[in-house]
Amino acid sequence: MGSFHFVLNFIALSLALSRTVNGAIGPVADLTLSNADISPDGFSRAAVVMNSVFPGPLVSGNKGDNFQINVVDNLTNSTMLKTTTIHWHGIFQSGTNWADGGAFVNQCPIASGNSFLYDFNVPDQAGTFWYHSHLSTQYCDGLRGPLVVYDPNDPHASLYDVDDESTVITLADWYHTAAKLGAAFPASADSVLINGLGRYSGGTVSDLAVINVEQGKRYRFRLVSISCDPNFTFSIDGHNMTVIEVDGVNHQPLTVDSIQIYAGQRYSFVLNASQDISNYWIRAIPNTGDVDTTGGVNSAILRYSGAAEIEPTTNATTSTSPLVETDLVPLDNPAAPGNPVAGGVDLAMSLGFSFNGTNFFINGDTFVPPTVPVLLQILSGAQSATDLLPNGSVYVLPSNSTIEISFPIISTNGVTNAPGTPHPFHLHGHTFSVVRSAGSSTYNYANPVQRDVVSTGTPGDNVTIRFTTDNPGPWFLHCHIDFHLEAGFAIVLAEDTPDVASANPVSSAWSDLCPIYDALDPSDY
Repeated sequence: MGSFHFVLNFIALSLALSRTVNGAIGPVADLTLSNADISPDGFSRAAVVMNSVFPGPLVSGNKGDNFQINVVDNLTNSTMLKTTTIHWHGIFQSGTNWADGGAFVNQCPIASGNSFLYDFNVPDQAGTFWYHSHLSTQYCDGLRGPLVVYDPNDPHASLYDVDDESTVITLADWYHTAAKLGAAFPASADSVLINGLGRYSGGTVSDLAVINVEQGKRYRFRLVSISCDPNFTFSIDGHNMTVIEVDGVNHQPLTVDSIQIYAGQRYSFVLNASQDISNYWIRAIPNTGDVDTTGGVNSAILRYSGAAEIEPTTNATTSTSPLVETDLVPLDNPAAPGNPVAGGVDLAMSLGFSFNGTNFFINGDTFVPPTVPVLLQILSGAQSATDLLPNGSVYVLPSNSTIEISFPIISTNGVTNAPGTPHPFHLHGHTFSVVRSAGSSTYNYANPVQRDVVSTGTPGDNVTIRFTTDNPGPWFLHCHIDFHLEAGFAIVLAEDTPDVASANPVSSAWSDLCPIYDALDPSDY
């Protein structure tokens, strides 16, 4: 009997340890925010952590689940802001626009010492997402983590053997200076972190992330860019990657040997662990700053079971089959909304970008967060663009209509209309069809990639997206380089304003957010 109890106790302890080590939470959980000194690349700095870790714990559930994430704000460092909001990036929030998390678009921030329950359903989505602060530049200081919605009936299930927390890969830029204390537009990050670990040039030989595989198994890796600014070129020495999901949308399998991934984007790819038992470098090369892997910067380790616990000696090779966005074809319902001709939509918009050295402008206006959230303005009776603040930055869209938005990048006398290209633009509340991609002048209405963050490219590009207005509410559309969003590079699409109130009932807790926030001393923001 004693040995039986020992076995039971051992199993219980093992389960407890596995939960502690793995740390995944959800779909019902507390997410406690606090400040702590951390050193993910060997350099210690104050940061924002979630449940005491950075990146935040994996939040996961299944397609059809009700998510109830209670965000507890224990933040005390005003340099990185004491208030907060959380955006569940890629989740449609149909009927729960109030839970989308955009500060001063969908809610007032949560005050320190308070909590707020994000209670939303995910009835018809599955895939790889993430969550992050949507208040100022707070997520650059640490408030970011992965979110996965699993599909028990995944149409790609036969292609892989393993898909769990160990196969989530986050890519982050990291700064040794808090965002509010550094440059408005940092030239580059100090380091790149893969699964929260990395090194910086001139720094110590700190730990790198190790991703373990067994020879002969096929792994669904979920690659998440939780970047504040740079894009990354991701590769794994000696291995191809078969992309099967883009930003929460299943796509036809496409085999590549490198993936350029922009801030906010996600890809699932299948890796066949078919190589010799050894260690292989994983590389995530940013487009700015240190662009090599000398000394293990911009790197992690793929380790086969049975390999020595040493750093790899593999060499990088020139990519011969990089991911090209126009090669991605959705698995289901591939046609773009509207008619398959130029202008074949109910409403077409072209966004004119400009920059004055300090702020970005869209069609002549820079986004300045209103004091009253756009959703609250609509619920209080404002319906038209002329009544909604901020003036010039809110566009009212009709319901059940096809919409086309173009993002022309123009160079005049060598000056780009929006410096800092390529700008990844994210639309909340929707995925969209990219009918014209960066680097292409071709329009594809038949089967273009579907996603929620798109690179708008470089001068000469006119990236164009289409979607249908089937989700009433105000939805942010913004550059996902967080420093650019802070400089006003955003608009709000107020979709079907007459139906917003009936479609999105709000709670008393949500209604209490603004009075609590407005009563704060500015030192407590």
